[in-house]
Amino acid sequence: MTQSNPTAPTHGPDPDNDVVALLMAQHGQIRDLFDEVEETSGDARRDAFRRLVRMLAVHETAEEEVVHPYARRTAEGGEAIVADRLEEERLAKEQLAALDGMDAEDPGFMPALLKLRKDVMEHARAEERYEFAQLRRINDAARLAAMAKSVKAAEATAPTRPHPGVESGAKNAVMGPMAARRPARTS
Repeated sequence: MTQSNPTAPTHGPDPDNDVVALLMAQHGQIRDLFDEVEETSGDARRDAFRRLVRMLAVHETAEEEVVHPYARRTAEGGEAIVADRLEEERLAKEQLAALDGMDAEDPGFMPALLKLRKDVMEHARAEERYEFAQLRRINDAARLAAMAKSVKAAEATAPTRPHPGVESGAKNAVMGPMAARRPARTS
């Protein structure tokens, strides 16, 4: 009889060793950051928004460099699935770039943020349903762990600001190191 470890997680795969769990955990962090931006004001809102911008830019870049190319090649209907996700990402980057140019206390900021949140959450649900589900189904644990490591490596050099029109792995690889070091605006 084997003993169970009472401190071991019982809620699914480890995000450090499973790309789907990693990306879904990041979707949760993005939701939490949207909540924080909505629930705060002044400097706290500006700070939360800066963290949201960074998280979205890094997360999407890693997906564009690692996950989408793999899904395009291996998932059933991968070409169409990825084309739809890239278009959603392009539109979200445009919205995020427009918001990034506004002050967080501008009267137009919150309506634009709420529109972005709706679009980003719909995008995340589509990824989870159409892309991530297939990645989980067609890959073994070793491949999912290798992809998680690749995503983390891509995030380490990803741009930290939105760059509309840069929705491919090759373009992100060129922009990443240069844009990742760009200092954040201090609204």
